[in-house]
Amino acid sequence: MNITTTMKSVLLAGAMSLNIVAQVNAQEWALTAQTYVGFDIQSMGFSIVKGKFNQVQSSMSFDLEAPQNASAAFVLDINSLSLSKPSLRNLILGEDLFYAEKYTTATFNSQEFIFLGNDHYSIKGDLTLRGITKPVILDTFLKPNTTNPQLIDVEAKAVVNRSDFGMKKAFGGIGEKVRIEVSGQWQIK
Repeated sequence: MNITTTMKSVLLAGAMSLNIVAQVNAQEWALTAQTYVGFDIQSMGFSIVKGKFNQVQSSMSFDLEAPQNASAAFVLDINSLSLSKPSLRNLILGEDLFYAEKYTTATFNSQEFIFLGNDHYSIKGDLTLRGITKPVILDTFLKPNTTNPQLIDVEAKAVVNRSDFGMKKAFGGIGEKVRIEVSGQWQIK
């Protein structure tokens, strides 16, 4: 074995050890029950309706010292949705929008955490809604809670087009753009 091959082997072993240590230091987190996971549909700058998913399965593997190794996943129960305008429930859960009878969940799976500085992250991932998967970027703040080390405060937002997920284009005053929001806290599992 020549010196170059030996050095490559040592560097590879060192890199693998660092990756294992980073994964060992990562903690497992879940959103608290009080965390808001929902959306806001607007038209002409005015909020038409807000929705909150009351049943959310969530997980995040995260280490503040190695955020590039983080991952997060959400499963949202469509039928658990509560709306600011309950009279729109049948319309929103109906075939033209969520089509909850056929598609009972929506999911998000992260692909990459990018640290932007000052507790600010860009989380790239895949959102699946109505059986259609599209890339989404969550503009996210993850800040250690100052009073409880078992919590991380979270604020995350993204904007998607409803029609990208097979939902009927703007009708009945319901706008095309939907703002997705996560606001609350992650807690250690």
